Amino acid sequence: MSPAELGLSSSGTRRVPGLRREEIAQVAGINVDYFARLEQGRERHPSVQVVEALARALRLDGEARAHMHRLAGTVPTSDSSALREPVAPELTTMLEHGIRGPALVIDSRMDVQATNVLARALYSPFDRLDNLALMVFLDPAAREFHQPWERAAHEAVANLRRGCVLDTQHARLSELVAELTRHSPEFADLWSSRHVRGTTGGVERFRHPGVGSLTLQRHSFDVRDHPGLQLVTYLADPGSSDAHALSLLESLSTAGGPTRHHRS
Repeated sequence: MSPAELGLSSSGTRRVPGLRREEIAQVAGINVDYFARLEQGRERHPSVQVVEALARALRLDGEARAHMHRLAGTVPTSDSSALREPVAPELTTMLEHGIRGPALVIDSRMDVQATNVLARALYSPFDRLDNLALMVFLDPAAREFHQPWERAAHEAVANLRRGCVLDTQHARLSELVAELTRHSPEFADLWSSRHVRGTTGGVERFRHPGVGSLTLQRHSFDVRDHPGLQLVTYLADPGSSDAHALSLLESLSTAGGPTRHHRS
């Protein structure tokens, strides 16, 4: 960001682009010495109000704001407008009709903890259904399966970045990042970007060798009884060709599809 974007005047030569410490403190309305202690790691317990002020000053979007709160160990203030919004129709549909599509439970490391039969059938082109990040970057089937592959790669990296904050036991997640960095130059480049984004929903497209192209709605839900776990579902519009393809996929799987294995 430049000073002009925040309505500030600028003078002198800057050694690096962006805002100076004094400018951020001024816009956020906090003491510059206190901000310096935050920046240098000498102050590690900012208040919710300070984090909110910095998020506003830096014009962070919702996901980046939430990530800043997770890093600071604070809880973001509630958005009263969000509380007035009706329940998402997709959630209502799932409650009324059950999960009619592929569903799996993953942890913050993107390890697959549980699956239903359709999820196993959907991911059958992969050698193993064990960790979604490893599958995206290290299994050759991913390049054809994910349409486009680049989007799946960006989302996997962003979710692992978010998982680094959610997971209080970093050792296993660090091991995963190290393995991916060693074996995938694409992962190493994306990881160095430090982009943060959590994926809760959206349209995803796949190409499955058994049923062809699939366009499904992805929805993710936190598992309240098990913090850190997410239920991920893929739904097709009722009566659509994608719904028909899922039915066909289920039929093929019950007829005797390939068995999934886990990495040792």
